[in-house]
Amino acid sequence: MLFKGKTKKPNSRWTKPISIILIPHGHPRLTVNINLSPIALLSVLVILCLTLAFTLTFAPSLLHYHYAKKQLVEEMNQVREINATLSSLKKMEGEFRRLLGLRSKERIMAEVETTDTGSFDSSEINRKIEEAMQTVGTIKDFLRSQKDIYLATPRGLPVSGSVTCGYGMRMNPFTKSWEFHPGIDISAPPGTTVKATADGVVTFAGWGGPKGGNVVVIAHGFGYSTYYAHNQKITVTVGQMVKRGETIALVGSTGSTTGSHCHYEIRHFGSSANPLKFIKENS
Repeated sequence: MLFKGKTKKPNSRWTKPISIILIPHGHPRLTVNINLSPIALLSVLVILCLTLAFTLTFAPSLLHYHYAKKQLVEEMNQVREINATLSSLKKMEGEFRRLLGLRSKERIMAEVETTDTGSFDSSEINRKIEEAMQTVGTIKDFLRSQKDIYLATPRGLPVSGSVTCGYGMRMNPFTKSWEFHPGIDISAPPGTTVKATADGVVTFAGWGGPKGGNVVVIAHGFGYSTYYAHNQKITVTVGQMVKRGETIALVGSTGSTTGSHCHYEIRHFGSSANPLKFIKENS
């Protein structure tokens, strides 16, 4: 025998329409009646929220892009105008040179062209030339500052040799305890030249105590300084200007060492940096 259970009626709460009436103030005849189911109303709200989120997220980037594009177009137009002006000036200069080359007043008067070939606003040309020179000056100043930073940035190794101890935690070969090693050790035969890794001024050249031996410190500007320790001989003096690649000392084993090497450090605004990583980033 088959028993038929009672079938549940579908829940109509999500499908039953909701009436939304919009009555403009003072214009009851323009009343708008909107019938939406809760599902449709929820979908509309979700779409509005997504649209608002998209607008708030990407609108600033789009505005910045359009502004940058507009500015680039304006600058390109200015460059074209300046080039056209300079081209016109060169053409006029060539014509003047040709006329002066005739070496005769009568021939010049006969050859000179007096018809109006277009308006010639000397003040406007001078203004454009002045603007162009200011732009060129700005570019030169930027390149000069970038060159100064380049020359002040340590690059390469000060000694031709093998790195035997890296930057970071290591076991002290004398105390057998762990300690922080703020530079790198480069093994090389005694007397090997130690070279400055950037342009700068020698701020220290002498005995740096048992730990460092004969030490040279160079300040390079822009917060950079370099430290060279355990030298056999120092070839520079305090206050001396040095260039990248210039010899400043000879490799030795003065101070606390286990062999002939150069201990090399890089500091930026007083904080030590890993010379190997620094070399890779600036190579």
